[in-house]
Amino acid sequence: MAASGPALLVVPPGADCARHAMVQAWYRDEADDDPRRPHRAQPSRPVSLEQLRRLGVLHWKLDPDKYENDPELEKIRKERNYNWMDIITVSREELPDYEEVRYVLEGSGYFEVRDDKDRWIRILVEKGDLITLPAGSYHRFTLDEQNYIKAMRLFTGQPTWEAHFRPAENLEIRKQYLEFLVQSA
Repeated sequence: MAASGPALLVVPPGADCARHAMVQAWYRDEADDDPRRPHRAQPSRPVSLEQLRRLGVLHWKLDPDKYENDPELEKIRKERNYNWMDIITVSREELPDYEEVRYVLEGSGYFEVRDDKDRWIRILVEKGDLITLPAGSYHRFTLDEQNYIKAMRLFTGQPTWEAHFRPAENLEIRKQYLEFLVQSA
């Protein structure tokens, strides 16, 4: 893996562990220099599996070289009702009103999500990673120093993309997500 530090296994509750692999996540430092750098807090503060799960973040490790005919991807799509997809080749912090799903086919970068105390957690995503970010959660994405990512987006229903930027506390989906955080604490 490109970054050093402890690797974490994020497995959705009740899921088959064989379908999941390691992902790294940590609290981000406060520096505002080049966002493509890892920005690990010093001392390092890894984020546990349970902590990510409480935030609603799920992760799978797949083989992106066979995404066109991958039974594991098809199983995830069926289980989670992702009936539409497209491929993007990569903005600032946003709040989607839908579950955001990305499957990295090439390259790498960082998703950042805010915890319940509004601190940034950085999640390294690399080739083969599939990640979901819950609706109503503030998050952002940045490339790493490779400056390249190619990813598949998965959707339920009709694909939409409408970013809501801060502040967005009055949106119903944000209120639902905050309630989810309270219940999962």
